[in-house]
Amino acid sequence: MPSFAPSSRHRCRIGSGKIRWLKHIERHGPQSSTFLFELTRDTHRCRDTALRDLQKLRAGGFLRLPPQQRQVAKAEFNPYIYDLTRLTKDRLGDLGLDEPSVRPTGHWWHGYAVSSVTSSIDIAAARAGVRYIPAHDILAIRGADLAISLGRVKLIPDQLFALDYSGRYRVFALEVDRGTEPLRSTAARKSLQKSVEQYRRLLEEAIYKQHYGLKANLIVLWVFESPGRQSQFLDMLGGQPAAVAQVMLSRTLGGSGQVTHKAITLDLYASSWERAVGGAACLAWEEDP
Repeated sequence: MPSFAPSSRHRCRIGSGKIRWLKHIERHGPQSSTFLFELTRDTHRCRDTALRDLQKLRAGGFLRLPPQQRQVAKAEFNPYIYDLTRLTKDRLGDLGLDEPSVRPTGHWWHGYAVSSVTSSIDIAAARAGVRYIPAHDILAIRGADLAISLGRVKLIPDQLFALDYSGRYRVFALEVDRGTEPLRSTAARKSLQKSVEQYRRLLEEAIYKQHYGLKANLIVLWVFESPGRQSQFLDMLGGQPAAVAQVMLSRTLGGSGQVTHKAITLDLYASSWERAVGGAACLAWEEDP
């Protein structure tokens, strides 16, 4: 991994392949060079060429390296994580290619995990001929906010997206759990149990259909760092109605389990997700997810 500071700045022509990288980051959030290479494997078959082109975009001021990625052990051996610069956002706007993306918020590593999960699903789904529909397109149906009011509280998914299976649709709310919140809490603070109860109400009363203006059913994806935490979550779902528990899918991250550069793989779309009721499921089209 070369130095984090580019040695020089030079002009960089932005071709269609590079535009795809920039648009992908705009849509999802910070991306590792590994995922960006996978995104354009059809046009950049040579990994080394793709990595050099990414470095050229960085040297030209179109990409930046968020400093948080240096906080992990042996950062110099990990793939770069890239994000957009103000120059890029302005250039996309000048070209009429910008979009009002809903990018992850909060703690940087949490946001990176969210953006990696949705990126993984987008890339793999596209290879299967399935179209990824980002949150801003869903919110535009009724001019809605991501946050949904549940009386005195609001439920805010970490991310929202849909998949278009050739005219058949499913909508997904994503929750990434990094183990920073308690399983249960009698206080006002957020807990995993309270999140489950909020989603139960959202699903049972179909509040999301009214709020977002949707006809498709909602599936809630829970991604955990720890297998132990996922197991506790599945036990917690045992007390929920079957109709709710079967549309809550969960899995743990790959790799070491921690959210790092290599923790999230490209198999999130086609591989199995666990359920407390109804057995394993996957995001590829099935009559009963």
